[in-house]
Amino acid sequence: MPAPDLDRFTSRRSTVYGSRGVVATSQPLAAEAGVELLREGGNAFDAAVAAAAALNVVEPTSTGLGGDVFALYRTADGDVGALRSCGGAPASATLDAVRAAVGDDGTRDDEVEMPFRGPHTVTVPGTARGWETTVEALGRLTLADCLAPSVRYATEGYPVSEVVAAQWEHGEEVFEAANARETYLFDGRAPDVGQWVTLPRLGRTLERLGEQGADLVYEGDVGEAIVETVRSAGGFLSMDDLSSFTPEFVDPVSTRYGGCEVYELPPNNQGLVALEALNVAREAGGRDASGVDRLHLLAEATKRAFHDGHRYITDPAFEEIPPLNSREWARRCAAEIGPDASDDVSFRPDTNAEDADTVLVCVADREGNVVSYINSRFAGFGSGLVAGDTGIALQNRGASFSLDPTHPNRLEPTKKPFHTLIPGLLDFAPDETRDDWAAFGVMGGFMQPQGHVQVVSNLVDRDLPIQRALDEPRWRYREDGTLAIEERLGSQTTLARRGHDVRVLPASLFGGAQLVRRSGTVLSGATEPRKDGTVAAY
Repeated sequence: MPAPDLDRFTSRRSTVYGSRGVVATSQPLAAEAGVELLREGGNAFDAAVAAAAALNVVEPTSTGLGGDVFALYRTADGDVGALRSCGGAPASATLDAVRAAVGDDGTRDDEVEMPFRGPHTVTVPGTARGWETTVEALGRLTLADCLAPSVRYATEGYPVSEVVAAQWEHGEEVFEAANARETYLFDGRAPDVGQWVTLPRLGRTLERLGEQGADLVYEGDVGEAIVETVRSAGGFLSMDDLSSFTPEFVDPVSTRYGGCEVYELPPNNQGLVALEALNVAREAGGRDASGVDRLHLLAEATKRAFHDGHRYITDPAFEEIPPLNSREWARRCAAEIGPDASDDVSFRPDTNAEDADTVLVCVADREGNVVSYINSRFAGFGSGLVAGDTGIALQNRGASFSLDPTHPNRLEPTKKPFHTLIPGLLDFAPDETRDDWAAFGVMGGFMQPQGHVQVVSNLVDRDLPIQRALDEPRWRYREDGTLAIEERLGSQTTLARRGHDVRVLPASLFGGAQLVRRSGTVLSGATEPRKDGTVAAY
């Protein structure tokens, strides 16, 4: 099945409004699962977990219990916070041990690279404990309540949507073991568009998770199945790695842009890339520019932010991170930007994360809670390993590590890898008494901070309605130094005259955005036109 030509869809989307709750995500059934929990008395956090769990079933290519979860939120009490639930490398996964395990006979140590899939890319999954922590610390209902829609979809079935069907084809190549193919393929094939599918093994695990809690995954037989699967394939994961895992509540990082406060996740996530790019663009005059001038300045600012982010961002427990979101840092970078494209700025791109697959849920409720909630197992179907008969496909987030001992993101035991996932939060009125907040994000590996820059600029600099802010054609700076654009952007010739190496790429490579806004008592939502998504409100 060829990938769907997203530009052929001409349906008009408008901003969706509600008064009690609004849920935006990349698959309609998952959005409905979130609203179901709101109707049952849950708040935005309950709804976020319900939608994320449903995505584990109805968009299983991109997310699941074998991955990680992050949240950025503003509570009804006015607290701004973040949850980071991602695990690190196994405690016995030393640089030398992994090099020896993945290197071929005769290959020099300095030539061995981190694989993209397989057992050595599996880091400790944070999702189950992260969902549980979200519900217990911030929600109103039980974990079982929140998982009920996903259990129903998995056991009773659902029809596969169009974009997800195209993504599912990865499984035909990625899944080699019999248990993996039996779980996610049907007569050896990915499902067709509209095909009715069930995922009974995953449904049973989700049901047990609701009944027994996350200890099932980190100390129980599901965890044992995860460890057995990884170790039998040659990996290093242990039960001690799982049982010692704990989610973290961390302080967000932020910057002021156009009178608004933009919040991101701190390292080991790449939120500082987005903040630095916004700061550099502002210092270079990007807020006052328009058309191609504006695009040029934003792209040049992003180049520098990526250069710095990939040089410095890693697990802060292992390396000190400089203040990449400071004004002083931005001024130095902005001074390098001229009217023409600068030379390629090195990404140090051995993080294997340019085009990853991720899902995002954004929810706002009438009490005043607003949350951006991200779940992912990195690449499509992750490592290619499925844990026994649990239905859990395990992530390959460890592929982001480098085996270069001089690299800041080098593999080390228990270290968390450079993480692409960044939820976003925007306070439109930080110096006023009015209540005006948005939770947003743009999924897709290195597209994420670039998408944040473009969405924030569309909202703040251009004052666009939230759906149009997502609809606008996008650009993205690539690892190879090219500037990719969507065909609808129409600025290829002018950008090329400024020295940009321009490439036109398919719309599917420019992210998957979601956005909700709470302005006073009015709730609104927008969703990505490049996905199957929808906004559900009531």
